[in-house]
Amino acid sequence: MASTVLVVTALEDVTADWVIAALNEREVPVVRVDPADVGPSLTFAFRIGADSQAWGGRLRTASRDVELGEVAAVYYRRPTPYAARFEHLPQQQREFAAAEARHGLGGVLNHLHGALYVNHPAAVTRADFKPAQLQRFAELGLAIPPTLVTNDIEAARKFAADHEHVIYKTFRGLPRSEDGHTGAIWAQRVGPESFDDALAVTAHLFQAEVPKTGDVRVSVVGEKVFAQQIAAPDGALDWRRGDWDELIHTPITVPAAIEAALHSYLASFGLVFGCFDFALTGDGDRLEHWTAIECNPNGQWGWLPDAPAITEAFADILSTEGGGRP
Repeated sequence: MASTVLVVTALEDVTADWVIAALNEREVPVVRVDPADVGPSLTFAFRIGADSQAWGGRLRTASRDVELGEVAAVYYRRPTPYAARFEHLPQQQREFAAAEARHGLGGVLNHLHGALYVNHPAAVTRADFKPAQLQRFAELGLAIPPTLVTNDIEAARKFAADHEHVIYKTFRGLPRSEDGHTGAIWAQRVGPESFDDALAVTAHLFQAEVPKTGDVRVSVVGEKVFAQQIAAPDGALDWRRGDWDELIHTPITVPAAIEAALHSYLASFGLVFGCFDFALTGDGDRLEHWTAIECNPNGQWGWLPDAPAITEAFADILSTEGGGRP
């Protein structure tokens, strides 16, 4: 029976390190690979034909060697983009080599027969769009903030006039600059006086501000649910913008109806895991106190107080449901 867990991620990934350590303690075979290492330190030979309906062959890293048929589960974390492997090449060659690696190596690794993916990259892509997330929340009966997606200045002004306080958010984080630095644009209050013709250049996300009493991060791994109420000492609108070491965490019970909706949400996107953010408008013991904000289908959780328990939940699902040793 297949029992190996394939961990697909970059070299420096502390979160993956914890899950691998938990799997090692259970004596579950683990192979870690970053597909962007394709070259002498990562080689492969995969075959399919008349005598097989699934891809077979071996994948070799500098320290591991695995037959595809031995892979029972894939923990897909945060691999290095393929383009990074070929950035020394001229643009045309770089784009060609990266596309060939993504469609060849990635095309096989993303379609391993019978393997459990946590999460499958295609499912992550489908679930990574905020408009899709908000619509699915609403379909499941969860409260969401009134939201406008627009590049129309008059529509933005009318939305701001209809709501006492309006927040602007980005759909995605800032990409790396030419010098390699990254940044962030945090959720922020905006008013109609700040809108000008530049708004027409691209899409913008505006939401009515929720009169919240707090924020909650809910991490769902399979059937297990972990929830922490989060407060910033300075009461910042967006708790991510400050010092995360100073955040105040308090365990909170998620109402059964919310839990059921989150499991349905993940199932609808084909996900096994997700990090959900909620705004609370009460003490949290009633359904109407919870306003769904977003779900990161490949979110970070290593900074949370319940990270050890979340680690074990990942090891449980990868080893047991993946076919390994419970």
